[in-house]
Amino acid sequence: MTTSHTRPRPTSNLPVIANFDSAHLTIGAGVAIFHLATSRVVVCYHSKEKYWFLPKGRRDADEDSGTGAEREGFEESGYRNRLLPIPLRHRQPQAHNSDAAVSPFAKEPIWTQLMPVTRSTQYMLFWYIAETLPPDIDQSLSEKSNQANGAYMAPPPYPETMTLAERIELDKKLAPVRHENTGVNEDEALYESHLLSIDEAQRKLSGTIMADVVRTGWEKIQTRMELEQNSRS
Repeated sequence: MTTSHTRPRPTSNLPVIANFDSAHLTIGAGVAIFHLATSRVVVCYHSKEKYWFLPKGRRDADEDSGTGAEREGFEESGYRNRLLPIPLRHRQPQAHNSDAAVSPFAKEPIWTQLMPVTRSTQYMLFWYIAETLPPDIDQSLSEKSNQANGAYMAPPPYPETMTLAERIELDKKLAPVRHENTGVNEDEALYESHLLSIDEAQRKLSGTIMADVVRTGWEKIQTRMELEQNSRS
């Protein structure tokens, strides 16, 4: 029997050379939002077209792609979230002449997709890993948003010195907050969001790169927890 753990992993395509001017390129970002304390992940469902997906969308003009991923995650699922630093192999250099200690964890995209939108327009989509927010931070952002006529409020980053075990302890008896009516158009009003187990999420997303975003993201979270546990033993 083939399970989510035994299915072959997708592999990266060969590098390509392509050029797109700003009028023919759309940049977007998506996110897998994990609730660490219950080992679940947020998956959306289109109630009219009947398919499952991870929240994603175009970043706003002048918006950082990571911030765009957090915002789209909130708008399409109703869950406020923040990017989660994980142990991830990537090709980005460390900041030059930085005095900060080099972290073994990063908030880089875990997958990048290139998809045609039309015959002449390209879509570049970055997939990130995130976590649901602690309820007190969620409430604070909601209050600020209400005072700003509903404007989106970006969350504070994940604390550099907080371990995942410490983070989980904060949420052990608290469910993440899901906000209603966060979609920004008629189509997004049809989206439902569900907190699913890791295995169920992979089954719902089977056949797409999103299944591996969940799979690999969760594996990296487990690896981070093991590294932190070993460093304290």
